[in-house]
Amino acid sequence: MPHVVFTSHLKRHVDCPDRRVAGKTVREALEESFADNPTLRGYVLDDLSHLRQHVVIFVDGQMIRDRLGLSDPVTESSEIYVMQALSGG
Repeated sequence: MPHVVFTSHLKRHVDCPDRRVAGKTVREALEESFADNPTLRGYVLDDLSHLRQHVVIFVDGQMIRDRLGLSDPVTESSEIYVMQALSGG
């Protein structure tokens, strides 16, 4: 089962422990993570269910390509990292 990891920046705002989930795409894996934690959804996805502008997801070390549909494939052994992109000056 894919392993979803949320960075400490997100964990500071909402309870989101790392977990193993079912799914063949990033969307399916995230939806399972959100199932018992709807508050987390609002931190990761916008009102159109697209990835928020300042959130980045990596699957097996590669940034996902589909930020709208989240259709990038995952495997049983995939590591999915969800993080807030930091900016500043």
